[in-house]
Amino acid sequence: MSDLNAPDGMELTLRTLAMPADTNAAGDIFGGWVMSQMDLAAAIRANERCNGRTVTIAANEIVFKQPVKVGDTLCVYTAVDQVGRTSMVIRIEVWARRCYSAVRDKVTEARFTMIAVDENGKPRPVDAHVPAED
Repeated sequence: MSDLNAPDGMELTLRTLAMPADTNAAGDIFGGWVMSQMDLAAAIRANERCNGRTVTIAANEIVFKQPVKVGDTLCVYTAVDQVGRTSMVIRIEVWARRCYSAVRDKVTEARFTMIAVDENGKPRPVDAHVPAED
């Protein structure tokens, strides 16, 4: 799979390099670091979908399939699965391009629920018009 050919209608939303500072005592990348990248990608996709600020209210069904190693390129793909009045469910797949290789492995997947919020942090309709900043 190339970066341009995302899985199942998904979009490459975030790509980053796994570094030594992100490892646990066993030398693998912390699952929490991977989850953080997933949360960033969910926010990017949700913010673009609702043209405004969103917050994460749930991270569901996170399944870790394989470890991420130092030097792997983490590719986070997203899709908007559901849109409610104020919320969205973002489906996420994370693939690792293994260091110095073209090999790619699916390392985790999840569904994040995001809420659209106004300037006061209160829920707002997903499809509400948000004025452009000057």
